[in-house]
Amino acid sequence: MKWEGNRESDNVEDRRDDGGGGGGFGFGGRSIGIGSIAIALVASYFFGIDPGTVLSLLSGGSGQTAHVQQAPAKHPPADDRTAKFVATVLADTEDTWTEIFRARGANYVKPKLVLFSGRTPTACGTGQTATGPFYCPGDQKVYIDLSFYRLMQQRFHVTGEFAQAYVIAHEVGHHVQNLMGITNKVDSARRRGSETQANALSVRLELQADCFAGVWANHANQARSILESGDIEGALNAATAIGDDALQRQAQGYVVPDSFTHGSSAQRVRWFKRGIDSGEVSACNTFAARTL
Repeated sequence: MKWEGNRESDNVEDRRDDGGGGGGFGFGGRSIGIGSIAIALVASYFFGIDPGTVLSLLSGGSGQTAHVQQAPAKHPPADDRTAKFVATVLADTEDTWTEIFRARGANYVKPKLVLFSGRTPTACGTGQTATGPFYCPGDQKVYIDLSFYRLMQQRFHVTGEFAQAYVIAHEVGHHVQNLMGITNKVDSARRRGSETQANALSVRLELQADCFAGVWANHANQARSILESGDIEGALNAATAIGDDALQRQAQGYVVPDSFTHGSSAQRVRWFKRGIDSGEVSACNTFAARTL
């Protein structure tokens, strides 16, 4: 992926030296992440946390919202290459979505991206490394512990900078959904429906975020030629690795489709490809699709 020398976003907040803030693990508001089941597996494997507990919390289960005084925002050091990469990808999403929103007669409000280590307070409760990257609608911030990228390589055998960029673009896709009012509508519908219906709505929300990530990649490549050979394949490998079916099969040896919250590997690949092939927001209406 070609990114060095491109603009870096000023909307990156570095909390990695804060020593971890907040109380216990819990989300009072609903955070939205790239792969809750992947996160649950990671939490179980590396931190000894019950995967069911993690899944319950990430899907809107009970928890206490953290109210913590946060220190003034700091920017990452200039010589931190990974932080520079993240800031550059974030800037690219800002440029892309600003133009898309402007063409639709709307204003794009840029999200903040928070780098943290261990745990950090959020408007959705206390975020921890075990939750993986996630977006909190309550404060319009994307949260990521950069150790997740190492985990992608070691646990899921996914490599490449564009695959890492896909993670950020997916979470920014949730921010786009929030700005469009989609997130609130889905959360309201989830509360009214059964668990199976709520899961099905979550799948459509996540697949749309995958599609929005593809839309970003299409526009960014047209404007700044960021893609190199093998980049798209790397992102598709990431989408495949964190499909609900692949993760359930790895964790328990069988698949339970009614419990899917993010979509199967094939679905995640299909919707990311739809976004990157079309470059059109209108192509990402997973809620109107008869089949996913």
